[in-house]
Amino acid sequence: MELNEASMKLILDFEVGGGEVYYNRLLKSPIWPKEASGVTIGVGYDLGYNTAPTIRRDWSPHLGVATVDRLITVAGKTGTRARDALASVRDLVVPWAPAFTVYRGVTIPTFWKITQRAFPGVDELHPNAQGALLSLIFNRGADMSGTRRTEMRAIRGLVLAKDYA
Repeated sequence: MELNEASMKLILDFEVGGGEVYYNRLLKSPIWPKEASGVTIGVGYDLGYNTAPTIRRDWSPHLGVATVDRLITVAGKTGTRARDALASVRDLVVPWAPAFTVYRGVTIPTFWKITQRAFPGVDELHPNAQGALLSLIFNRGADMSGTRRTEMRAIRGLVLAKDYA
């Protein structure tokens, strides 16, 4: 999926305050966004929800071996384990160019597949609606269970029914 400009802006505004300047000021080094997140690098790439081999595959073409080797030490760690592990990688820097390249080439396609599974029929929606649902999955995940996911289940039903009114 190629995000249209409005969808790209939506996600970049939410994830990196609009783009490169904000990213370089606050996000170029690993962070821990709190709660159930893992250590996060680039444009919302959560190391806690990726395996060491996946991180190596996604980032080795863009970062040095030593950097990737250190990043994979926090693979799979989420919540307080990620918080506690952040100090071990906080000094690393992920420049904007590779961060944006992985975002466009890895993160968006990965989350598009998850969005398609979560909202069957999403491919038929307007590109802005596709981007909004991808953003929703990117930030909240695809789990549809529980009272906190009532709206997501309702949206899924509307997309399935093609009820766009």
